[in-house]
Amino acid sequence: MNKTKYGYGWVLKWLLAAILLGVGIYMVFADEVVYTITGVSIVIFSIFRVVPLLKSLHKEVLRTINLIEIIFDTLIGGVMIYIGITKGSNLANEAIWSGIYRYSLVFFFYARGLVFFNSVVFLGEKTEIPKFWVHIAALTLGAIIAVLPNFDYTTVGVFFLIIALIGSTYLGIDGFGGYKKYREYSKELNEGKAKESQKDDAKNIDKELPESKVIEEPEEKRPYVN
Repeated sequence: MNKTKYGYGWVLKWLLAAILLGVGIYMVFADEVVYTITGVSIVIFSIFRVVPLLKSLHKEVLRTINLIEIIFDTLIGGVMIYIGITKGSNLANEAIWSGIYRYSLVFFFYARGLVFFNSVVFLGEKTEIPKFWVHIAALTLGAIIAVLPNFDYTTVGVFFLIIALIGSTYLGIDGFGGYKKYREYSKELNEGKAKESQKDDAKNIDKELPESKVIEEPEEKRPYVN
């Protein structure tokens, strides 16, 4: 059975790239969107880790610590989503929501770094070098957010815009590859029809040509060879 040489996934990838880029640009100017998207990101990051993480940890104390972190992170993300939806344009006018946003991010990054290093140093969890430096960056980022005087929603909005640009570029290039395969398949399909048409024409010409008959001479007129 022949495998399909093309697909229409490139349409969805280009559409997602456009939506992602549009949302990334909009987040720079809309505080409530930054608030909500941050909460959604934290919730997704927390919930999607639950089953693979808990199944791969070999100690009950590790599973307990990580589960507690995931529960708190999910609650923080849920609160962010609620505030972003219910408060809307009032976020910029009420400083309390900015403080909640700032220190929620600080807790999120610090908790992730502390749980990781506690697991590695005290509970014997093995790790990789890239993962080690990622959690160093998480602790550093948490400290920067805590002390940065000019930290606000716009700063995070610009960060999301950069991520959106990278993601939309990836989806656009991947979609271009899928579209190229689709056009190559379409070209082969049309060329195949042309070749089949030429073969059919040749068969029709052969059918139209009269069959050549061999005229045999009578036996009495044939030369006698002894």
